[in-house]
Amino acid sequence: MTRLTMAKALNAGLRRALEADPKVVLAGEDIGKLGGVFRVTEGLQKDFGEDRVIDSPLAESGIIGTAVGMALRGYRPVCEIQFDGFVYPAFDQIVSQVAKLRYRTRGAATVPMVIRIPFGGGIGGVEHHSESPEAYFAHTAGLKVVSCGNPVDAYWMIQQAIASDDPVVFLEPKRRYHEKADIDESATPLPLYAASVLRAGRDVTVLAYGPMVKTCLDAAAAAADEGRDLEVIDLRSLSPFDMAVVAQSAQKTGRVVVVHEAPMNLGLGAELAARISEQCFYSLEAPVLRVGGFDTPYPPSKAEDGYLPDLDRVLDMVDRSLAY
Repeated sequence: MTRLTMAKALNAGLRRALEADPKVVLAGEDIGKLGGVFRVTEGLQKDFGEDRVIDSPLAESGIIGTAVGMALRGYRPVCEIQFDGFVYPAFDQIVSQVAKLRYRTRGAATVPMVIRIPFGGGIGGVEHHSESPEAYFAHTAGLKVVSCGNPVDAYWMIQQAIASDDPVVFLEPKRRYHEKADIDESATPLPLYAASVLRAGRDVTVLAYGPMVKTCLDAAAAAADEGRDLEVIDLRSLSPFDMAVVAQSAQKTGRVVVVHEAPMNLGLGAELAARISEQCFYSLEAPVLRVGGFDTPYPPSKAEDGYLPDLDRVLDMVDRSLAY
């Protein structure tokens, strides 16, 4: 067992992937000598060389476009987008090329690449540094979208994403980079697209992913002091959803609250609410409720605490669900 932060767990997972396959290459702004803004790639260029850990120009579209060509030639590029709000210059490449090439060629060409995006708020970042762009990519057919919520998942999921023949958008909750957990490198990990029941409960199902997982676990602990038993599920995969796990929990508790940082309008919570209502209608005791960011651009850092969902907002929505 090794105790690692999420950032170090990602580093260890990337290192293991680089060791296992010489076709794995990393590319991104300042990921080499600097080790990335969050030091996730620290030491990797020194150990694997500048040809495999590449300091790219300041050009997200160029990073992704070059990686597409590399993937078509048999490499497995892992691209880092330095901050979530910087992904938009590469959006055309991702949705027009990365997502479509396998379908366009009827499977003759694969694009085995990973696009790492530190996402979400909570770090006091300035504009363009605290976005939650997951719905754009989850809506795009041809992309897989996953998010780790703890160091253990970070370590295993990054390796699984790199091994996938489909392009994977890999969302990393930047405000959780420094949280620690024990990593057992001999363990058998969950499949990449499986949800995980982190806390079993009988009263309300709470669905979350990425940075909101810890918030919801804290809310469940607080609710337990009041005699309320919340079941907390880390979705882990946003496209595809593991609906079997979600539906089983919803049918058991009869009440569901979905929590994410992104604005609620047309967010992942809306899709989950629709699917749960369709599949579990006769088991529900209340409508599926959502907690999310407000439908505004992300606020200045001094106001972000009022924007981000917190323990109290989660518990308020649980109360609303139980009141039906």
